[in-house]
Amino acid sequence: MDLDLRKLRYFVAVAERLHFGRAAEDLHIAQPVLSRQIRALEKDLGASLFARDSHGVELTDAGRQLLDDAGPLLASVRAVRRRVSVAGRGSQRLVIGFRTGIPVIPAARVFESRNPDVVVDVQRMEWDDQATMLLDGRVDVGFVRLPVDETGLRLTPLYTEPLMVALPSDHRLAGKEEVSEADLDGEPVVWHADPSTQPTRRPHPDSGVRARGVEEKLEHVAAGRGISFVARSETVFYSRPDISYVPIPELAPEQVCLAVAESRTSRMVDDFLAAAQETAEITAECGNYEMWQPQARR
Repeated sequence: MDLDLRKLRYFVAVAERLHFGRAAEDLHIAQPVLSRQIRALEKDLGASLFARDSHGVELTDAGRQLLDDAGPLLASVRAVRRRVSVAGRGSQRLVIGFRTGIPVIPAARVFESRNPDVVVDVQRMEWDDQATMLLDGRVDVGFVRLPVDETGLRLTPLYTEPLMVALPSDHRLAGKEEVSEADLDGEPVVWHADPSTQPTRRPHPDSGVRARGVEEKLEHVAAGRGISFVARSETVFYSRPDISYVPIPELAPEQVCLAVAESRTSRMVDDFLAAAQETAEITAECGNYEMWQPQARR
């Protein structure tokens, strides 16, 4: 039996709230209708998705598995709608997502020279929305920095680039030729993601503050609330007098990859992938980066 997408959306609403009443209210349907739809979905799948008792609602193992799989599936459906809508207007458009510091134009120019009838747009992404934007179709293909949630994505490694530590300009280590992890012992850190994904384990993960995006991260650093880490290309885009960038050779370099949703297959995407791979070597050479090696990926 085909999976009913409406029922799947209803399931996700309940699974995220673990409350049938609140989910029904958000979906603008009656709670009994929602309950019947969930029971019908469980019958379709032959598995119980929720454990219901006097204490509330919990996901079963089957429910947790479906919730993991439902996100990319529903995002793929939204992406199809976006692409069909664009095609229906008689235009061809490729949206390229990028992270700060990653050059997009070299690959875009090569692609445009081979596809003059395609309009190329660019869309900036942050660390916490890069996977979502690729899966829901806002971005067709994206230059991402690892780590990224790879669920539902296809990644093509391009090159690596060194990491730098960002310090307040009056910091004791500012202006040095390089520093070690040991030099940073005890320093609070401005985290830009889950601390478990950070390049160093020296500072305590509960120290410092959390930030979203490079600009916010650097504002905290400049204010003296902690140190942080950035890819070398980002230091070119964010040169400022109140921050000093110092190489930290001990840390593994950051990997830059091209990402596309697994469900996304098209000649345009393949052409852009080829252009990105061709220009990656030029980008790496100009930036004194290294072409990606399989053993370097963490």
